[in-house]
Parts: sequence; C-alpha cells; structure tokens
Amino acid sequence: MSGRQGGKLKPLKAAKKEKKEDTEEEQAFKEKKKAEADALKAAKERALKGGPLVGGGIKK
Repeated sequence: MSGRQGGKLKPLKAAKKEKKEDTEEEQAFKEKKKAEADALKAAKERALKGGPLVGGGIKK
C-alpha cells in the first residue's frame, strides 16, 4: 500500500519569488521603523543601566 494515492503532489522545492523593488514610500517607512527600533533599544539600555527608579519597596 502506498501512502499517497490521489490528490495533487506537492513540488519538492518552492518556486523562487521575484525580488520587487521598493518604492520610495516603502523605503522611507522601513528607515523610519529602523530608527524607531534603534531609539527604543537605546532607551532600554539606558533604563537598565540606571537601575531601579524607586527603591522604597513595601512601606510600613
């Protein structure tokens, strides 16, 4: 008994997708996203370096 009887067989490799050129709007959007990610990463590093902002803990 064969396990595959009927139906369309899938190709072994997927067809290669064509690389499309980015428009100016897409390029600007990608640059903006990258800049925002870099700014967020820098802010996280500064926050971790400074330590905790409040040291009060539980007050009695």
